[in-house]
Amino acid sequence: MIVLLGRIFLGLIFVLAGFQKTQAMEGFTQYMVAGGIPAFLAWPAALFEIAAGLALIVGLFTRSAALLLAGFCLVTAFLYHYVPDDQMQMTLMLKNIAIAGGMLMLYAHGPGRLSIDARRGGVR
Repeated sequence: MIVLLGRIFLGLIFVLAGFQKTQAMEGFTQYMVAGGIPAFLAWPAALFEIAAGLALIVGLFTRSAALLLAGFCLVTAFLYHYVPDDQMQMTLMLKNIAIAGGMLMLYAHGPGRLSIDARRGGVR
């Protein structure tokens, strides 16, 4: 039950963030471009967050989703939040790094018994 709650809490971060981006795509696109990411990747990035977050919540392809999200968190931490003179941005960077750590734990330990992966026999 604890692993399920962890997956839900971690997954919700991405589902909600991705959904928010779809509601303000123009601003999000400008933000991405400011970090050096091409504008055409704005929609795929938002949809990736939603899909990967949902995958974590239900425990489907959990290890793959967790590994991809760990990379996503690290890239966004350093592209958008590494501003040593801005304490808030540095806190956000550390938050992303911490979430990446949680994702690596999910990758290493799997989704737990209460998951679609477990029902499909994909849990070691």
